[in-house]
Amino acid sequence: MKDFSHVPVMLYETVDALITDTEGVYVDGTIGGGGHSEEICRRLTGEGRLIGLDQDDDAIAAARARLSFFKERADIIRSSFADMDEVLDERGIGKVDGIMLDLGVSSFQLDEAARGFSYMNEDAPLDMRMDRRQSLTAADILKSYSEQDLYRIIRDYGEEPFAKNIAKHIVRARSEKPIETAGDLNAIIRAAIPAKMRASGGHPSKRTFQALRIEVNRELTILADSLDAMIDRLKEGGRLCVITFHSLEDRTVKEAFRRNENPCTCPPGFPVCVCGKVPKGKMMTRKPILPGEDEIKSNSRSKSAKLRVFIKQTGEVKK
Repeated sequence: MKDFSHVPVMLYETVDALITDTEGVYVDGTIGGGGHSEEICRRLTGEGRLIGLDQDDDAIAAARARLSFFKERADIIRSSFADMDEVLDERGIGKVDGIMLDLGVSSFQLDEAARGFSYMNEDAPLDMRMDRRQSLTAADILKSYSEQDLYRIIRDYGEEPFAKNIAKHIVRARSEKPIETAGDLNAIIRAAIPAKMRASGGHPSKRTFQALRIEVNRELTILADSLDAMIDRLKEGGRLCVITFHSLEDRTVKEAFRRNENPCTCPPGFPVCVCGKVPKGKMMTRKPILPGEDEIKSNSRSKSAKLRVFIKQTGEVKK
């Protein structure tokens, strides 16, 4: 196996926004190869502590090796950030000073053919599991989902304009032989998209592969279900920093942050809030933080990245 690599996107922007107390407790919910976590640990002093989580066994091994210098300051656990409360409770940790998520697929996962994340590796199996302890793979979805369900996920998670035709071609192709490799799926997608449309907009399989990966790992569902609990886990003044890489992730984060900033459900005309829902904080900036030109030039995968930061500040509803 190659070394697990993932160039940390917006490293200093993220860690600068995250750390408010160098002796605090911070959680990296998607530790990957440990790039962001290494910078966090470098800045911690005294009782400062990092809890690092990841579902990927390769990522956990790489992060433990990379952060071994920091010894007990870095506690690395194979777990989903969806189970963050349970992990922290088991360690007797209450509120934390900061939480970060880097939702991007790692360079290793994209480049390692056996993981099946990339449409560029024609012979790769259609796997796409972040956590290889689960059984469901992309190949299973292509084999068992109905045409309507395939259409739904390719349309909703891939934002693919030819989703209906791609789903139809998948069902037709699988009746003749199993769809087992990236090359098999690429050929089906090429046949389903008009030639003049394939000539522009990047690789024709990009959106469908994204959709399958999101479905396999339940990425948007888990993200949407976890953000409120993360905000609740923060100390007053603590930060939640989330790096996203496509519009669906960013929309999920933005909506959750807005809801926690302004949870009041009273009609606009009410002079006083009667619903009793209190804001939990505010977004650090109205617009997301973006990578600079130099970073985009040196790391093309950072181009679509957006960083949003939520600051925990409980208070009264303002009408």
